[in-house]
Amino acid sequence: MTSLRTATRPALPGLALCGLGTILAFALGRLLPAVSPLLVAILFGAVLVNLGRVTPGCRPGLAVASTTFLRAGIAILGVQVALGDILGLGWPVLIVVVAVVILGIAGTMLVGGLLGLGWTQRVLIACGFSVCGAAAVAAVDGVVDAREEEVATAVALVVVFGTLMIPAVPLAAAALGMPEIAAGAWAGGSIHEVAQVVAAGGAIGGSALAVAVTVKLARVLLLAPVVTVLGLQARRRSAAVPGLRRPPLVPLFIVAFLACVLLRSSGLLAPAVLDAAGVAQTVLLTAAMFALGTGVRVATLREVGARPFVLAAASTVWVAGIALVGVRVAGVAA
Repeated sequence: MTSLRTATRPALPGLALCGLGTILAFALGRLLPAVSPLLVAILFGAVLVNLGRVTPGCRPGLAVASTTFLRAGIAILGVQVALGDILGLGWPVLIVVVAVVILGIAGTMLVGGLLGLGWTQRVLIACGFSVCGAAAVAAVDGVVDAREEEVATAVALVVVFGTLMIPAVPLAAAALGMPEIAAGAWAGGSIHEVAQVVAAGGAIGGSALAVAVTVKLARVLLLAPVVTVLGLQARRRSAAVPGLRRPPLVPLFIVAFLACVLLRSSGLLAPAVLDAAGVAQTVLLTAAMFALGTGVRVATLREVGARPFVLAAASTVWVAGIALVGVRVAGVAA
């Protein structure tokens, strides 16, 4: 017990700071129901670190939150994904979802290469924008071992561009005369974070929200195969360098995510358990997002230059364009 206390003591200041940030994020979420605590937590973390309020002694605890808490939150996120709901979208919509993820990643990687960005920075932005935002960025970092500033840049870009999409998609859908269901499918297929999709879907209308979230969760489900493919690539790269640590083929938290998906899809979980899992997932991910936010330094963003921002803008337009064409071709609510 004494050794455990000694081992965990360095993490306590950072974990306490994460706890405070999580409480404040939830409090603001209660005052402004349309604002996700996850997004608020990232902004809180970024503001604090740029004001110089995050001391070096907080780093060990922040590292625990941004890795262990995040991976646990991603695993429990699987409880939200019911395969029956996903399959209920129909094959045309599922094909659109797969196209959004595959073509979104491929196109973003291509444009990033033309801009001269490194492979890890490109893949973090590509997966964050094509799959499921900051959670995808952190999950991919688990197999590609990116630098801290690359992860922080990708997370910051997800927040900025995903937040801009919240009003942009409903306004564009209205201008295009899209039915609510089709607009909801477009929002779920194009916006980066689950929380951002919820905000946009709610702005479009009640009937759009459910389909928007379901389409988005279908993209979340593809996180597992994407991370597996990247794990294979990373292992090949590491095998070419003697002595370099080989990353896992499939991280344990991705296996746990899939197990939670199967458990939810089995229908064995009581509503009270699902509610408790939803709360636990939100708390863990909010704390993790706060920790990730403390890595977003304005000075670092200035140093990386404009190229990641150009790639983020191009990726946002590209993914949204694929989703829009796919929804039209699939004839959603036509």
